[in-house]
Amino acid sequence: MTNKDLTKIFYEISTLLMMDGVAFKPQAYERAALSIESLSESIEDIYKKTGGSGIEKIPGVGKSIAGKIIEYLETGKIKYYLDLRRKMPVDIGELMAIEGVGPQMIKDFWKYLKIKDVNSLEKAARAGKIRKLPNYGEKTENNILQGIEFFRKSTGKFLLGDILPMASEITSKLRNIEGVEKISPAGSLRRMKEVIGDIDILVVVKKEYSAKKIMDYFTSMPGVIKTWGRGATKSSVRLDFGIDVDLRIISLGSFGSALQYFTGSKEHNIELRKIAIEKGFKLNEYGLFKGKKKIFSPAEKDIYRALGLEYIEPELREGTGEIKAAVLQKKDKISLPKPVSLNEIKGDLHCHSNWDGGENSILEMAEAAMKIGYEYIGIADHTKFLKIENGLNEERLLKQRKEINKLNSEFEDKKIKFRILQGCEANIMADGSIDIKDEVLSVLDYVIAGVHSQMKMSKEKMTERIIRAIHNPNVDIISHPTGRILKKRDEYRVDFEKVLEEAKKTKTILEINAHPERLDLNDKNIRKAKNVGVKMIVNTDSHEKTQLKLIEFGVAQARRGWAEKKDIINTNSLEKLQTYFNAQK
Repeated sequence: MTNKDLTKIFYEISTLLMMDGVAFKPQAYERAALSIESLSESIEDIYKKTGGSGIEKIPGVGKSIAGKIIEYLETGKIKYYLDLRRKMPVDIGELMAIEGVGPQMIKDFWKYLKIKDVNSLEKAARAGKIRKLPNYGEKTENNILQGIEFFRKSTGKFLLGDILPMASEITSKLRNIEGVEKISPAGSLRRMKEVIGDIDILVVVKKEYSAKKIMDYFTSMPGVIKTWGRGATKSSVRLDFGIDVDLRIISLGSFGSALQYFTGSKEHNIELRKIAIEKGFKLNEYGLFKGKKKIFSPAEKDIYRALGLEYIEPELREGTGEIKAAVLQKKDKISLPKPVSLNEIKGDLHCHSNWDGGENSILEMAEAAMKIGYEYIGIADHTKFLKIENGLNEERLLKQRKEINKLNSEFEDKKIKFRILQGCEANIMADGSIDIKDEVLSVLDYVIAGVHSQMKMSKEKMTERIIRAIHNPNVDIISHPTGRILKKRDEYRVDFEKVLEEAKKTKTILEINAHPERLDLNDKNIRKAKNVGVKMIVNTDSHEKTQLKLIEFGVAQARRGWAEKKDIINTNSLEKLQTYFNAQK
């Protein structure tokens, strides 16, 4: 939880400094926030093991920022941050969650209207005060109100990308307590839903041990701000992040049925219980029963097998046809997919380098990919329309090509079987054209194209815009195809079925963007793409090397959409991948 706290604080310091017009420092704090957010280890543990020198070794953390981290770890606060907040006492995190609201807006809102949170922003917008500010207007005011409406709908839900590391840390600590025999998360977290309402954890305690020690730790662990209830077999707490966590102690003989029951979904469980009744069983969280006799079922697979079903992976359990497909003896040809797995991914083709404002060099990104075990990485920096991202023009793309060729030659000389591919993330302009000339696009290994502006177009115009880009013979992949940002921005209006139809004709690939704020395509659209035979790719959209690990969220999303290895093109070897790209031309 401390990692999350420090990440939030440093992002806010960056924003506050930006609002104050300070040069260079905002980027330094943002880099530190990114590094801490990406740590696989608790920063508290790093400090305990290695002291201040270990903190300074974290990428992006210099002596000054390390001092502030140590101050927080030892005192629970950072004076520098508190001083900045006193000058600008606004809820930055909440206001920045509204689409279109950035540092300059927040500064103006505070300066002219003393707006400090979403409630006061909404009140001012409804009163027509935003449109009267210098450089603002009615359109901005209406967009803000739409953003607030979307924000309200998302309240009480948390991003999978925020919650999974937190839950993993909790389960890891609980697993190390003496007497714990089995432990597993359940609920929507285990199904890897893109947004999570709460965390459910199931624990089996060895017979000779008491659960009291486990409950003692759970209700007093770091980050707990409220205990909703504590009992011998169930306790509920709220963390300072705002999410509730339930811990249940389960007997070994009921673990399989309890894990199945508490994993859900509700729709899946209703269908499963209907099958149990039809076969003369009773199924609940305590077990599978035939009359009064309990069938011993320590594993979920035993439950499904006893009901005449194949085992159904947690990500598929949404009541969308998976039970019908899992029937072992059936007349129709519907079958469960074998969902793509993380170890089947051979490379990541949507990675940014320091050529366009990313944190790491091309070589550093490649080395990080090699450590994961990838065969290749694709550098797809932004192009010139995105000036805020230092987008590359034609000349710089060709210059970058030389650097990539040089690095690949060095790998060959060293007999390193790894390849850097050069792509770009070009911009689909309002009329569907691409912001880089075709003669330069044609020399790249592949081209990703995405919508990054004018997202409020009509459904007809947005559909025409994307389809025109799809028909550009140099465009291989459409990035984050529906433009959503979870909890902040809805999908833009587009006829997705028409997009799929044209993508299939042209063999254009649709991206499953693995960044936890996007997860775009969503699971329903992934399944639609799979059903019509449109290929997809799981990419991280990494802007620094530690973000490569976000691939797990994209793979989980692909699995939820029933995608298999054959549907995801970056499960292919380099040779097969290049053959596919060449066939598109």
